[in-house]
Amino acid sequence: MSTKTISPELAKKAANTIRLLAADGVQKANSGHPGMPMGMADCAFVLWTQFLKYNPNDPDWLGRDRFVLSAGHGSMLIYSMLHLSGYDFSIDDLKLFRQWKSKTPGHPEKDLPGVETTTGPLGQGFSNGIGMAIAEKMMAARFGDDLFNGHVFAIAGDGDMMEGVTSEAASIAGHLKLGNLVYFYDDNSITIEGSTSLAFSEDVGKRFEAYGWHVLKINAHDHEQIAKALQAGIAETSKPTLIIAKSKIGYGSPNKEGSAESHGAPLGQDEVKATKKNLGFPEDKDFYVPDDVREVFAQRAADLKSVYNEWTKKFEAWKKANPEKAALLNAMLNWDAPASLETELLKAVPEKDVATRASSGTIIQKMAELVPCMVGGSADLDPSCKTFIKASGSIAAGAFDQRNFHFGIREHAMGSIMNGICLHGGFRPFGSTFLVFADYMRPSIRLASLMKLPIVYVFTHDSIFVGEDGPTHQPIEQVASLRLIPGLTVIRPADSYEVALAWAYAVKHKNGPTALILTRQNVPNLKRAEAGDVSMLSRGAYIISPEKGVKPDVVLLASGSEVHISLDAQKQLEAEGKSVRVVSIPSVEIFKAQPAAYREDILPAGVPVVVVEAGTSFGWGDICDSKVTVLGIDQFGSSGPWKELAVKFGFTGNQVAERVRDLLK
Repeated sequence: MSTKTISPELAKKAANTIRLLAADGVQKANSGHPGMPMGMADCAFVLWTQFLKYNPNDPDWLGRDRFVLSAGHGSMLIYSMLHLSGYDFSIDDLKLFRQWKSKTPGHPEKDLPGVETTTGPLGQGFSNGIGMAIAEKMMAARFGDDLFNGHVFAIAGDGDMMEGVTSEAASIAGHLKLGNLVYFYDDNSITIEGSTSLAFSEDVGKRFEAYGWHVLKINAHDHEQIAKALQAGIAETSKPTLIIAKSKIGYGSPNKEGSAESHGAPLGQDEVKATKKNLGFPEDKDFYVPDDVREVFAQRAADLKSVYNEWTKKFEAWKKANPEKAALLNAMLNWDAPASLETELLKAVPEKDVATRASSGTIIQKMAELVPCMVGGSADLDPSCKTFIKASGSIAAGAFDQRNFHFGIREHAMGSIMNGICLHGGFRPFGSTFLVFADYMRPSIRLASLMKLPIVYVFTHDSIFVGEDGPTHQPIEQVASLRLIPGLTVIRPADSYEVALAWAYAVKHKNGPTALILTRQNVPNLKRAEAGDVSMLSRGAYIISPEKGVKPDVVLLASGSEVHISLDAQKQLEAEGKSVRVVSIPSVEIFKAQPAAYREDILPAGVPVVVVEAGTSFGWGDICDSKVTVLGIDQFGSSGPWKELAVKFGFTGNQVAERVRDLLK
């Protein structure tokens, strides 16, 4: 029995099995969203049994297609499909839906077998899939489309279509002509509040056609239409495809089909039984999978095993014929970087005083030469952010062998597309914009941290010293806000030397994202007490200029462009007989992770600490056990030349010294 030739009756029975597994899972948890899985069960069945390439015994198979459930609230759909398709999801796992430490959390989470990305915030999965499709094109351009020819399939809903990130990402996908994208739009016209007509009346198909997508319309419950649409989407190689599938939410439920009541709440025990009766299933059996339905999926697994074996044989032959490319592929998949990266990047440090954004741009060139998996771009700000890899060209339709992205003025999409590129494997992306616009990226940064994706964010123009652009472009709270995200390492280098070490740290750090916070204005290259120690930044904070005396009277703790200001203040105070230690703290997160003994060596107990940072004073209270005074900015900035703003807001060596004198009186 081939899955392409099973009877319509058995196909419908299989789809109904998926529906009822979802309904049972939500009912047992007494929590969840049964309507979407019930409405899209037919589309999922046809996709997984006729088109999607996967291997449950090798979930990370390089030759696989990828499936993204962007409408992540309908997670019982993907869990049911993974169970039926032979992944490590048992019936008992389905029964533990939404329970503590189960394999079936409320929304799909990366690292579960067969789950490609963590979805839930609407629009994110949609955009992640576009990043995956870009990365697949990039792999094909480097290593051959005979091996890397996978498609990205997704199911998105009305909520995805309303979110702004979807529009940004869809525009990029059309521009890049991503013919390896085939998405279902679950057009059921229902959201939590009721009919989508309350707030949504546009023609989604025309919108996507304007983006450059191939748009098809089908009945979501007609298997023949579904299969033909998928065939047409796969055959269209010059445009991404959106299949608008008109569905009935809660399909099969006698009293809640087509109703918002089936969207975000269990059907109710009586309605679940009525639905089973309506679909011809035993009313007294929960989580029931008929034997002939299991056989359908077993046959699909057998069909795909031969596909997998053929691909593997081809891959092994390619590796033998192309040893240098095979070594490169292995290095990229492992995100390899040279052990000597710190030393090599320090050699690229500019000798003259420059803005840290400029020294970063220089150091990126050397980093890109040494680490081929690194690719990057900006949200239309490369002339300011300095992130262009000069040895490469720009990624474009038909030019996926390059390394530079032009995301356009789409920060939100840039963040979520980078997540998808990183999730695909083989590439580590970095993306840049002004620090104040990190706010546009916060949802995708948060998800990168949640998924422990080693993405690098290059945020420039980092303080009021942006100057004449004024308060709309002068970040005040952004650094503190980023430091609040669990798992995100924030590094604010003081000079070009720290920039080189920051890049080395970010590239070698594979267990979460890193944000580099860089200046617009020039800063001096600083002299250090431990100039030859390349591990300083890896400890988060270090003594850049020690006190003259047995014990300091005060510690000046500064980051970024305020370090050299603190050094100026130290000279003045020392001339008056004060014993002052200056500590550079490029990363609060790294410093707090150090052993207590090291932290106390840097910030001795009982010695007052003065934090000097041109941003909000929030967040410094727990940096040590001593008294902490923060010289920060708890108001918005102002337009004017940056040197004048430094005086107006109290960030000169003289002014910092005066504040410390008052403190020590």
